[in-house]
Amino acid sequence: MNYDGDIIRPPSEADSIIIQVTVGCSHNKCTFCGAYKDKSFRLRSEDEILENIAFAAKYCKRQKRVFLADGDALILSQKRLLHIFSLLNTHLPQVRRIGLYGNAKAIRSKTTEELRELKSLGLDRIYMGLESGDDEILQKVKKGESGDAMILAATRVRDAGIFLSVTVLIGLGGINNSLRHAKESARVLSQMQPRQIAALCLMPLSSTPLGAEYKSGDFQLPDAKGMLLELRELIRNITCRRVMFMANHASNHLPLQGILLRDKTMMIEKINAALEGEQPLVPEQFRAL
Repeated sequence: MNYDGDIIRPPSEADSIIIQVTVGCSHNKCTFCGAYKDKSFRLRSEDEILENIAFAAKYCKRQKRVFLADGDALILSQKRLLHIFSLLNTHLPQVRRIGLYGNAKAIRSKTTEELRELKSLGLDRIYMGLESGDDEILQKVKKGESGDAMILAATRVRDAGIFLSVTVLIGLGGINNSLRHAKESARVLSQMQPRQIAALCLMPLSSTPLGAEYKSGDFQLPDAKGMLLELRELIRNITCRRVMFMANHASNHLPLQGILLRDKTMMIEKINAALEGEQPLVPEQFRAL
């Protein structure tokens, strides 16, 4: 494959064919994110995309899923996306599912009917970063969104019948706003009603503005106990009736997975056991982004 820079993809897309249709992120201002700081956002050319599709057609005949990278594939015009989806359907007929990252702005740039059109051509899953449901925190980390705006985007995806996976960052509010961050995130997630929620723990990177604040002491990150208390508050307050909840990323102190509301009590009991020292945590040297 011919990729421009490092490729970031969700853990659940590990076995997917990755076709890079954009480079970087069109927003790229979030103070906590270092994924695309070394890239200038651009759309990949037709030749670049065709080269990768041709490679996949020759060498990836057994893979039945495609993930469109980088962090902002949905920002492409509907016309361009329809063309790319048609190319995928023509050259990779074995593919049954297409996934991509979609920030809230990109999602809102599409009508429900346009999203349904993409679904009819194979778009099965959109990964969206909420990070926090608290507007003050979102403004501070320069997310460029509000909780209500992201609820609107999620509603559009849901109405189109597309699987929505939403990410929240434990610890993003710092020590002072930890529980407020959890409660507001739970409130927004409950209104978004995604099919999947992924809770990751913030690990400040030195290359980011938030990492610099952490190093200088201007941002205080909750310790493992604080992260667990925040995670417990988040789970307690989510009211979605049926959603897969995952806190098993490499950054998490305590791997958890279950279906809300069915497994809420079980997950809270595991967190309580960890807080009481009865459940081991992931050793710090094994935690990673």
